[in-house]
Amino acid sequence: MTNQQNVVVVDVKPHGGVKPPLSLPVAKSFSPQDLKLLLLKKRFETENAWVLDSMRASSPTRISNPTTTSLPETDVKSSWIVHHPSALNMFDQIVTASKGKQIAMFLDYDGTLSPIVEDPDRAFMPREMRAAVRDVARYFPTAILTGRCRDKVYSFVKLSGLYYAGSHGMDIKGPSKSCKDNNNGKQGVLFQPASEFLPMIDEVYKALVEKTKSISGAKVENNKFCVSVHYRCVDEKSWATIAEQVRSVLNHYPKLKLTQGR
Repeated sequence: MTNQQNVVVVDVKPHGGVKPPLSLPVAKSFSPQDLKLLLLKKRFETENAWVLDSMRASSPTRISNPTTTSLPETDVKSSWIVHHPSALNMFDQIVTASKGKQIAMFLDYDGTLSPIVEDPDRAFMPREMRAAVRDVARYFPTAILTGRCRDKVYSFVKLSGLYYAGSHGMDIKGPSKSCKDNNNGKQGVLFQPASEFLPMIDEVYKALVEKTKSISGAKVENNKFCVSVHYRCVDEKSWATIAEQVRSVLNHYPKLKLTQGR
């Protein structure tokens, strides 16, 4: 999945604090409209610096740029592994701890079962990975958890014997006991605890498409119970603009929350 801003169904609490003064560049004159836009842009950049910092921090291109990190890439990877140890490196401990217990597999999709790509519609699952997941699911209950639309991920994976949790868990479907790989996912138990928000999500999706259509590289994805605004292909100089447009839409929907993600 590309860098994105996700809109999910929970209450939002604005960040407090004293508003610092605004400073405008020196110019001979501004039209009233230009001055208004410049004021809005400057205020957003000043009050929402944490949003831009978060967008930069979650950008893979930013992370991999040697000029933006004080540690060599190997040291960064080693530091990350300390807090996120590989299950393969701890396989013996896992086997020992799992004796007499039911093992279940929980897998992410983008970046785990498929490569990270610029176009989220082309995050295809390699054939070898699909075969591996199919084999695992024969022995253990296997679930794919994703921020994407459940139907979209199913169209990529095409394995009916799995549990699919889309929209960050707001849309879950599990296989029936008699599930076969050729039933096209028609059977199974469906869990959608936030269905009442679907009309609101549709409204937000349409509003975000309209707000971001003039920003080159921006892409809005409707994930059913959440909306993702992808900005990896957007010039970094326009990140403040895209974040401001997203925030301007959410101001009308206080029950929704903005989150950052890759």
